[in-house]
Amino acid sequence: MTRRAVALCALFLSGGVIGRTGIASAQEEAVVERLALLLAAEDARDFNPDLFRRGLVAPDSLVRRIAALGAGRIGDLRATPLLVPLLADPDSTVRIAAAFALGLLRDTAAVRPLIDRLTGPQPLEPASAVEAVTALAKIGGRVVGTFFAGALAGQGAFGQDARDPVLREIVLQSWRLGRDAPVANLLPFMDDTSLAMRWRAVYALGRLRAPEAAERMLLALHDPQPYARSLAARAMTLSYTRAARLSPSSVGDLLARLASDPNTQVRTNALQALETYRDSTQSARISPQLDDPVSNVQVAATATMGALGGSEAAKGLARLAGGKGPFAVRRAALVALGGVDTMRFVAASDAWRKSGDWRERAAVAEGTAARPPGTDPWFLSDRDGRVVAAGLQAWSTTVAGADPALVAAGRRLLGHADAGVRSVAADVVTRAADPADLPALSAMYAGSGRDSFPDAALSALKAILAIRRGGPGEEARVDREFLQLALRPGDYVIRHWAEENWPEAAAKWGPAYPVATGRTLQEYRDLARRFLIRNDSLSRPRVRIETEGRGPVEIELLGPDAPLTVANFLRLVDRHFFDGNRWHRVVPNFVVQDGDPRGDGFGGPGGAIRDEINMNRYDGPMLGMALSGPDTGASQWFINLSAQPHLDGTYTIFGRVLGGTAGLVRITQGDLIKAIRR
Repeated sequence: MTRRAVALCALFLSGGVIGRTGIASAQEEAVVERLALLLAAEDARDFNPDLFRRGLVAPDSLVRRIAALGAGRIGDLRATPLLVPLLADPDSTVRIAAAFALGLLRDTAAVRPLIDRLTGPQPLEPASAVEAVTALAKIGGRVVGTFFAGALAGQGAFGQDARDPVLREIVLQSWRLGRDAPVANLLPFMDDTSLAMRWRAVYALGRLRAPEAAERMLLALHDPQPYARSLAARAMTLSYTRAARLSPSSVGDLLARLASDPNTQVRTNALQALETYRDSTQSARISPQLDDPVSNVQVAATATMGALGGSEAAKGLARLAGGKGPFAVRRAALVALGGVDTMRFVAASDAWRKSGDWRERAAVAEGTAARPPGTDPWFLSDRDGRVVAAGLQAWSTTVAGADPALVAAGRRLLGHADAGVRSVAADVVTRAADPADLPALSAMYAGSGRDSFPDAALSALKAILAIRRGGPGEEARVDREFLQLALRPGDYVIRHWAEENWPEAAAKWGPAYPVATGRTLQEYRDLARRFLIRNDSLSRPRVRIETEGRGPVEIELLGPDAPLTVANFLRLVDRHFFDGNRWHRVVPNFVVQDGDPRGDGFGGPGGAIRDEINMNRYDGPMLGMALSGPDTGASQWFINLSAQPHLDGTYTIFGRVLGGTAGLVRITQGDLIKAIRR
């Protein structure tokens, strides 16, 4: 029971009146008012030192916790000295929030206070200590690396008990330290008798791509724990194998054997790693996985076969592309076939190219572009912009640099009616960085104000900036012909990009933050009452996702952790915004993603919401906001299919899967979402 609940119960038992006219109601309204002001400031990304100073010392622990989270999310380093004292707060939820917020700030000034709290005479309890360790890893640096090395060696306050959650977290989070990571101290944990410790060590060293771990990583391919095997398989790419001076053919053989592992995650990761080897001699060994009982393993196998190549791959891919299996499998096979066997691809794609379904024509476009498609490929004039964008994007990944045919195609499409096409076209034109393109790019940017998403505007700016960097003459011309004339963009996402990439533009346009959110203080009061004050199911509403042929997936939304995100999602649910969409992105053993009515990754309702990064982890199937940069969430969201610690603290988690995981892992790209309902 929370302290507030205890106080309210005491008032009730002593005869106090519980209601809007009573003492308890007045106290609650005062808390709501403080929370509303904090939510408004966080949403606007407006750090008011006085407001947060008062919030961080408020008598109510909920107010202190929300103030700490808001200070971290806003990212103003003036919050660091205000947050550090909360590491000793009497309420553990506040201590955890303070440590988490310091990790979001990534201020090196917090390193010593965090270490002192972890090692002092009154060390933090496990939950707070775990968050403090994570914060240190996010901040990084040599001091943190040295501290982690000592902890892993059993020095100071830390022993070698694999059950110690703090020690386990140090092992797991060490990957964030990069070159400062204590690789030598991590290696023994790959052989630990504890499965929980082993997979963390494999994960960290795999993310670090540490050559010193290669021999142990090979042993981990045979670990009795499937998740550890899958992590080791994911790490064994060709580049890592070469860096570790291992035999590519021998490692390739091991991965090919793992492609028939009993565990789906292991099979998928082994196939994805083997794809990087591009060794056609492995195609025959992988061929059986084209008929794997799990559709998404088949999808992974088609990509691998496409990369490996050879006659065996061509035969198997042509069979799948022309078969009657799931759309995602046939689509993936057709696209892969385009890079393996042109004649078979043309024969298999004939009916798809004539289809009235843009998704099928887009698949043909991607397959066509798997090899340089010439000067004027058919897909550039398709009637649907999504097909044009898909083909042009695939073409841009096929050729390197300022390929003349590709750049010429991009120039022709800068004025296309579809914003997605314009975005990809400008990205292509960026490669040339030709001053002659400045007028067209300027016109494209000026016309992007009507778009419902900022991608085309951002792509135009990147191309213009590339021209500006060509030399003093180009810099002067861009400033004269574009920057002096360009109006201040209303979208804070564009202004934030300028702050990060183009200081002169940022100086002219002004800061990205604070944001004019369009919400009233009363709306923030309502959000506080709805999601923060309540400690029951009303603050954690449930929704059900109905996917055709896959059964329902039940989600609990985490209102107390991400109130603005949950409110936005529920608003779209009530509008039936997601009904009839298709899962437009499915990465086997990684994520399934929806929320785009266009169906190609560009779409949304317009506008954006701010991130609400929180302490939840992607250690099970969670609902997260998809982003193209900080504070760019809108309607697109994803569910992770396996534990993905590297997503923690980067993408807002606003829900957890309660039921339907069996159907969730069977979802494939293109599957129809019939409805999402409360």
